[in-house]
Amino acid sequence: MSIILDKVNYVYSAGSAYEIQALKQIDLQIADGEFIGIIGHTGSGKSTLIQHFNGLMRATSGGIYFNGRDIYEEDYDRKELRTKVGLVFQYPEHQLFETTIFDDVCFGPRNQGLDKDTAGLRAFEALKSVGIPESVYYQSPFDLSGGQKRRVAIAGVLAMRPEVLILDEPTAGLDPAGRDEILDMIAKMHREQNMTVLLVSHSMEDVAKYVERIIVMNDGEIMYDGTPKEVFVHYKELEAVGLAAPSVTYLMHELKEQGLPADTSATTVEEAKKSILQLFK
Repeated sequence: MSIILDKVNYVYSAGSAYEIQALKQIDLQIADGEFIGIIGHTGSGKSTLIQHFNGLMRATSGGIYFNGRDIYEEDYDRKELRTKVGLVFQYPEHQLFETTIFDDVCFGPRNQGLDKDTAGLRAFEALKSVGIPESVYYQSPFDLSGGQKRRVAIAGVLAMRPEVLILDEPTAGLDPAGRDEILDMIAKMHREQNMTVLLVSHSMEDVAKYVERIIVMNDGEIMYDGTPKEVFVHYKELEAVGLAAPSVTYLMHELKEQGLPADTSATTVEEAKKSILQLFK
């Protein structure tokens, strides 16, 4: 088992007039090799949750375990934990700071104590895996497009060879083509490396298409936890908390209401297409 959360609570500004409980009695298990989507409206607790996985935030109460060890033990190396559980923030500018792209990606491996040559090899492999051309390696990361900056930020985490990759809204602000490129790349890494991936997203279409399991956060609690089909069957309940199902879910329900035997469990365009074609056979 990769990550376990046991009755985790987190309170912002505890004891003050501004006290807010952001996480409430979270029980969660994340197995090795899973591809999980985390969704929730703004303020639901999803960003707070993911920053607990690698110890960036410390729970007010409760326990967190990585590969069987309590990360809050006195002698636990949380710096090493952050190389094994890599977090890519929503805004790549928050992670990019070196003068060149190559130096930026080398920073993580060098911080792990690796020598210059080994760190450079890791950086080269990571940049290649995310599709950054060698011709720009020694340019400033701030000269890149939004999508390329995100790729470099992901490469910086991959160069540390994490066991778990957490991505907070990795496609925010990208056009549809850029969004698909980033998510296809992440899906390929998950498939080929059996890497555990946690994807925070506002796009129901994206999580339906790519992930195997969805965790829905609402008011600091886990509202639903299941496969996309198990979660999106509750589309009316999701609407009540400011979320929605993928567009095809509504289409299929509308066809059903018109008397057609449409598959209302379809959550992706491909599933809907297959169901609709069956109607005309």
